[in-house]
Amino acid sequence: MREASHALPFDPAGIILDRRRGLSQQLYQALRARVLDGRLGSGTRLPATRDLAAILGLSRNSVVRAYDQLYAEGFIESRVGDGTYVSQLEKLSTQLSTGLSLGLSTGLSTFSPSDTEDLSSLAAVSVPLQRLKEHHLPPPKSGAPRAFRVGVPAYDLFPFDVWAKLHAGFWRNPDPSALGYGDPAGELALRELIATYLRRSRGLSCTAEQILITHGAQEAISLCAQLLLQSGDAVAVENPGYRAAGHAFALAGAQLRGMPVDDEGMDCTGLADCRLAYVTPAHQYPTGVTMSLARRLALLAWAEREQAWIIEDDYDGEYRYSGAPLAPLATLDRQGRVLYVGTFGKIAFPALRLGYLVLPRHLVQAFSRGRALAVRHSEVGTQWVMAQFMALGHFQRHIRRMRRAALARRDVLMAGWPLDVPGLGAMPEVAAGLHVKVDVDNFAREQALVAQAQAVGVEVNPLSSFWLEDSQVPVDKRAGLVLGFAAVPQAQVADALMRLRKAWR
Repeated sequence: MREASHALPFDPAGIILDRRRGLSQQLYQALRARVLDGRLGSGTRLPATRDLAAILGLSRNSVVRAYDQLYAEGFIESRVGDGTYVSQLEKLSTQLSTGLSLGLSTGLSTFSPSDTEDLSSLAAVSVPLQRLKEHHLPPPKSGAPRAFRVGVPAYDLFPFDVWAKLHAGFWRNPDPSALGYGDPAGELALRELIATYLRRSRGLSCTAEQILITHGAQEAISLCAQLLLQSGDAVAVENPGYRAAGHAFALAGAQLRGMPVDDEGMDCTGLADCRLAYVTPAHQYPTGVTMSLARRLALLAWAEREQAWIIEDDYDGEYRYSGAPLAPLATLDRQGRVLYVGTFGKIAFPALRLGYLVLPRHLVQAFSRGRALAVRHSEVGTQWVMAQFMALGHFQRHIRRMRRAALARRDVLMAGWPLDVPGLGAMPEVAAGLHVKVDVDNFAREQALVAQAQAVGVEVNPLSSFWLEDSQVPVDKRAGLVLGFAAVPQAQVADALMRLRKAWR
């Protein structure tokens, strides 16, 4: 025998519909809200569709559509031969959580922006979320590139017409075999071309099987952090250095050890108990120094002795303005301890999101499996187009074009740098890369110079922001400016320098 219902009878009062908008959707929302806030209690008998249509002055179809949606979402139920009733929500709420009340949100989404404001307010937040609260990236610089944005190449020179033709050619009649799930390591044709390029341009002996395609260098670094580290492991990072890499290691539970950087690169004397070292030996980020051979050999000796790992980030190795690009640290590795990170973002443009890892052979299978769990495999179109771009010779021609452009833009910066600003250092020689570090005598002056530049529409980065927060180095010793010089043409570089001279004087 059915339980007696003590719910109040259905009352249509307060249901006001705007005839200019969808009536069935409005009715659905009104009934749903009344169920959630308790005005329509469990077991309440609803009018027949024809009767409710007459009460509200609607077509029966509008009521039927509203009821159908409520049926589908479980708010109402039909009893054969007896009509339509509000579902027994108290039973459901008891199953979900003891004491849960029916005073639920009546909105169509349970997400609120305030949910993301402060993770520490959650009683049972996960450890990774707690780490993320302290280790995350600031929002990227938005809008068109301008002087002197760091990390941006001259993508105004990219051959988008060539890229568009190759892209259209792939999607006009794609091979069906390329449209399913592919190798998580990436398209074999692209990996083979990258291996050939690295052998010729860097002297790095590797095969396609050792290469893993990633969504830029940052994913490669994060994957290394996930698969090579355990919570509590110590990781050596350059200080000052690339903070995003440090955040990735910290998120994996590592303890960051900031290693000082001098004219020979990272100091390797404090590595004893570290599990991994992250370095930018060809062009240290952000100071621009090159790691000496003695330091490279010391770093490799430590990794072999301690069975530790080295992540070599060669983020802008193509940009060397006298002679060929430097041979990577990985070319000296004989024990399979170096993981080499490369990216197309500094040659093409950052939004391409295409990078790669060159792995020791004994790590290839593990990294491929790890990436398969994260993203399954990379988007195929971009990889195929880049493979064609390289195979047809466009890539090498573009590298030469980009190197000439960066050199010309560097020369304008060096020639026009202000020399009479109190506390501001002279422009150093720039032999490689896309940015330069300039000395400033103290922190207060650094902050003032940055603010004055910003006021006249020029981006200048404080060197102090590249240091770990718990650095033991006095704050005035962390001061300086970091300027990218490749983002805009020479005329815009010269114009920005004129504005800086006026602002700083």
